[in-house]
Amino acid sequence: MTPPAELTPDLAALAKLAKALAFIRGAEDPVTVALGKAAESGQPDDVKKARALFAKLKPGDRAAALAMITE
Repeated sequence: MTPPAELTPDLAALAKLAKALAFIRGAEDPVTVALGKAAESGQPDDVKKARALFAKLKPGDRAAALAMITE
C-alpha cells in the first residue's frame, strides 16, 4: 500500500475562510491572520498552522465560517 499523495491546499478557499472569520471573529484574530497568511504564501508550514488553529475553533465558529463560504 502506498501512502497518499501530498494534498495541495485550495488557496482560494483559505482566503474565503479568512474573510469569513474576519467577519465572525475580527481581522486581528490569530486564526484569521494565519488563514490569510497561508492563503497568500501557500507554504506548507503556514497551511498546516492555519488548519491546526481552525480545528481548535469553537464548533459554532467553524460551522458559521464554512457556511459563509458555501453560500
